[in-house]
Amino acid sequence: MQEMNAKRDELIRDFAENYMEKLFYFCLKKTGNHTEAEDLSQDIALQILSALNKGTVPTNFLAWVWQIARNRYSVWADKKHRRLESVTGSDISDYEIADESGNILDEMIHSEQLSLLRRELAFIKSEYRHIVVAYYIDNLSVRDIARTLSLSEPAVKQRLHRARIILKEGMDMAREFGVRSYKPEQIGFDQNGRDGKKGQPWSILTHLLYKNIFLTAYENPQTAEDLSLELGIALPYMEDELEFLVREQFLRKEGDRYLTDFRIVGREEQKAEFERNLRVQEPLAEKICEMIDIYIKEDGAKVNDRFIGYENAKWALLVRAYDCLEAGAHEKIGDHKWDLVYPERPDGGSWIVTGYEICDFDAPDFVGEHGYLLYKDEKVTRDVDFGQYKFGYRCLCDLTPMHLSWQETYNLWLVCTDQIDQAEQFYLDKLLEYGYLKVGNGTVLPNLVIFDRAAVGSDDPALKTKLAALRDEIYDLFAEAPGMERGYVVEQALQNGWLTYDGNSIKSVGAFIYK
Repeated sequence: MQEMNAKRDELIRDFAENYMEKLFYFCLKKTGNHTEAEDLSQDIALQILSALNKGTVPTNFLAWVWQIARNRYSVWADKKHRRLESVTGSDISDYEIADESGNILDEMIHSEQLSLLRRELAFIKSEYRHIVVAYYIDNLSVRDIARTLSLSEPAVKQRLHRARIILKEGMDMAREFGVRSYKPEQIGFDQNGRDGKKGQPWSILTHLLYKNIFLTAYENPQTAEDLSLELGIALPYMEDELEFLVREQFLRKEGDRYLTDFRIVGREEQKAEFERNLRVQEPLAEKICEMIDIYIKEDGAKVNDRFIGYENAKWALLVRAYDCLEAGAHEKIGDHKWDLVYPERPDGGSWIVTGYEICDFDAPDFVGEHGYLLYKDEKVTRDVDFGQYKFGYRCLCDLTPMHLSWQETYNLWLVCTDQIDQAEQFYLDKLLEYGYLKVGNGTVLPNLVIFDRAAVGSDDPALKTKLAALRDEIYDLFAEAPGMERGYVVEQALQNGWLTYDGNSIKSVGAFIYK
C-alpha cells in the first residue's frame, strides 16, 4: 500500500511539473480563448488527478495523460457544437481555430512523440530551428519573427513550411549516431613554432571533442549536420564549436562543409614508418655513438664535459649529433624539411601542427627540445643559445622546468662563461634549485654540457677522412628512413648500454649551452 501511495505521489508531482503548462497551451490552441482554455485544462487535470487518487497506475503515463486530454476535448467540442447549433445552426468549425497548417506540436502530442520532436530540433539547421522555436515554443507571430530576424513575412512562412517537412522526415528516420559518439578516439600532436597568448594551439588540442572533430573531418569534408550525427552532439552546439575552430585556424570552411586544416598521420602510415625506422634504428644509433666517441676522445676540443662527466654529457651529445646529422642528410637530398614558414595565428601565435592517430604499437619514448621564454617587454641585448632535450624515458622531462626565462638563461650563460661576478643571486639560487648549476670547491659551477664555438678541432687528415666516411654512412641510413625520430636512437643507445641513467646522473640531463 505504501508503495502504491508513493507511486501515486510521484505521478502527481510529474503531472504538476511537466504537463500542466503543456495542457493549457494544448487547450488554448484548440479553443482559441484564454478563459475556455483555463476551464478545459482544469477539467482535464481534475479527471487525471481523480483517476490517480483512485489508484490508477498507467503503464505509459505520457500516452495516458494525452488520451484523457483528447477525450475531454472531444466532450467539450461536442457540447459546444450542440449548443451553438441549437442557437444559430452554425458548425463548430466556424468558431474553432483552423488547424490546416499542420501544427507539428499538436501532431507530436497526438502521437506521444514529443521526444522525437526535441531530437529533430537538435539536428536541423539554425535558420530553420530559430523560426520553429520562436513560432511553436515562444508563441511569436510570423510578423514578430520576421521583424526580429530581419526577414520578410513570406520568407518566414516559407521556412516554417520547409522546417515542418524536415522535422516530419527526420522523425520518421531511425537515426544512427557514429561510433565516435560513444567511443571517442584519441589523437596525439606535434607542434612547431610560437604559441598564442591564450596558449594556442595546446589549449585547444587537448579537448577530446575537438580531437574527434579533426579526425572525422580530415580529408573528408563534413557538414555541421554530418559531424553532429557522427559525434552525437546537438547541432546548435556543434555549429558554435565549428565556427570557433575555423576562427582559430584548425578547420577551414568550403561552402557548407568543414575540413581539418592540418595534417593527421593515420595508423597505417605510422605503422609502415615504424617498421622502416626499426630496420634502421640499430645501425644508425651505433654509428652516431661511434662518431661521438671518436669526436670526443680524439677531436673533441669543442665540448666541455669536465663539470658533469662524459656519461652525463652523452645524453645531450647524442641528440645534438642526431639533429645535426639529420639536417645534413636532408640537405644532401634537397629535402629542406626545416625551411618552414610558420603562418601567423590568432593572439600572436605562429605555429604548425601535425596530428597522429593513437596506435597500438610501442613507439619509442618522445624526445623534445625546449629553450627559454623570451618576453616582448624585456630589453634583450644578447642572444643566448641554450637548449635542453626533454626525454620521456623514466619521465626525465619532469626533473627540470618546461622552460627557463630569459633572465635565468642569461645568468646561466654568465656562469658558463666565467662571468659569475655579473650574475644576480636570485637567479643563481633558482638555477641551483633546478639543477643547472651546482656547488663545488666552494663555488658555483655549471651542471650541463658547454659547447665552445671558438675551439678548433684536430687537423689529422686520417681522422677527418674516417669521420667523413662515417657521416656518409649515417646520411644513407637517414635516407632509408626519412621519418626517423630521435627517440629511436635514444632507445637503441640505452639498449646497447651506451647511455645510462642511475643514481650518479644529473637532473639537468640533456641540457646544453653555447659560449
